[in-house]
Amino acid sequence: MQGMKPALFTIGHSTHPTEDFLALLHQHGITALCDVRSAPYSRYNPQFKKEPLAASLKEADVAYVYLGRELGAHVHDPAFHENGRVSYAKVARADFFRAGLERVREGMKSYRVALMCAERDPIVCHRFMLVTRNLRGEGFAIVHVCADGSLETNEDAERRLLEAARLPRGTLFDDEAAMIEAAYERMGKGMAANS
Repeated sequence: MQGMKPALFTIGHSTHPTEDFLALLHQHGITALCDVRSAPYSRYNPQFKKEPLAASLKEADVAYVYLGRELGAHVHDPAFHENGRVSYAKVARADFFRAGLERVREGMKSYRVALMCAERDPIVCHRFMLVTRNLRGEGFAIVHVCADGSLETNEDAERRLLEAARLPRGTLFDDEAAMIEAAYERMGKGMAANS
């Protein structure tokens, strides 16, 4: 994938020790980390609290920007809720969310950017279900850094999502693109944050 079209990376901090997490970023030449967690703190992994993380990244020569207000999964305004849960569809249309996406696009002009959240697997995280879903088709590759350092293309992650959604075959969703959209909808509603 290196040397091809520009790429946007995503990564989950999971339970990595700081050194291992920084090694993953360096392995893929990531020079800026966009923290898309609504609450940039971790009770179980204090090395990923906003302040220590920012300090570790600075020492490793990786820029840090917090975009959780713009791109986080927890939106407290009831206008963005349906049935007691955040509606990703409503958030995706919001000015604050579109402004966050634009900051990512602008950052990609000067940095090799990764979006970070907590979840190890992107298909169970809003960074995939909400954020990168709304950046597909923009002329750059989207790749997910796995815990072992390997990369998963967004297309491969979408195929896993499709399998996980277990949609019925032989319906109006026979077209793969339409089935993937239906999988995003089904799985996104199940994981959207409670209000």
